Amino acid sequence: MIDNQPTRVALSRNLGSPTAPDEAVESELDRLIERRSRQKDPEEESALWQASVRDYEEKRRQMARLEWHAFHCGQAERHRATLQALIEHHESEAARLMEATNERSVG
Repeated sequence: MIDNQPTRVALSRNLGSPTAPDEAVESELDRLIERRSRQKDPEEESALWQASVRDYEEKRRQMARLEWHAFHCGQAERHRATLQALIEHHESEAARLMEATNERSVG
């Protein structure tokens, strides 16, 4: 007891009107609800972020495919040129050897 009143009396006092504590709680809840409603939904934000990551990864994969395509096309052209030169070299060597063989057999 303090000042001839039980110590728990202060917890139930009424701040001037019979509805004052209820109104304070209600206005605090309203403020909380308004603040929450202005915030972005974390699940929605996460879903948007995940969709953004999927889009980015797909674009990155597409760019990699295009770069590999260009690489392989270029390699094919380089090999074709190299192989064509090798083929021509071997054909001319074979022809030269046949000419040398024919000249010996005739002479």
